[in-house]
Amino acid sequence: MLGGYELSDEQLIERFKEGDDLAFDMLVRRYEQKVYQYAYRLTRNPDDAADVVAETFLRMYNALKRFRGDAQLSTWLYRIVSNVFFDFRKREQRHEHLPLEIQSEDDDEPMERPIPDESIDLEAHVLEQERKRVLMEAIQKLPDYQRMVLILFHIEERPYEEIAQITGLPLGTIKSRLNRARNALRELLEPHRELFGYSTRQIGEDLEEASDAV
Repeated sequence: MLGGYELSDEQLIERFKEGDDLAFDMLVRRYEQKVYQYAYRLTRNPDDAADVVAETFLRMYNALKRFRGDAQLSTWLYRIVSNVFFDFRKREQRHEHLPLEIQSEDDDEPMERPIPDESIDLEAHVLEQERKRVLMEAIQKLPDYQRMVLILFHIEERPYEEIAQITGLPLGTIKSRLNRARNALRELLEPHRELFGYSTRQIGEDLEEASDAV
């Protein structure tokens, strides 16, 4: 088999449908980092993210022969990750006897960041890292569906139409949940007004910058 990166997703899927499991391995290698990043941004826990990734690719393997190409493979994978995440959350909350939309109480330590170069303004760097840490902790306190839409739009940079495909929700619902998520996030960040300010623009910029933190 030729190097999988010279083949399109569609060609690899066709090879897999013809019985070539190596083609599936190449698709996994192509998308495993993107899938893990999204899973980690949803869970903020490396072990949970790894479990989500493993289940995602298992479901992908079992369903790929029925994949008709109605959406891009990446969009389909985002949908599977989202479904796996919600299934995990439901199991957790049944175990804890909590309602589905209860807020996450995870308090994970932030991931270690590289030591900044000496040429970087140390005070500004520390401030930026603290802003990202507080922001990601606040995002984790949002209800699951709001957090997912916020991450998909601002951090994964998916357009409204693709988020609708991923979640199976109408565009109006996506925009409504995104608006509620932003408002809720502003309230959560209110105690940190000196760090963030109040403008929607500032929060949007920080959300986009936060994608570099994970």
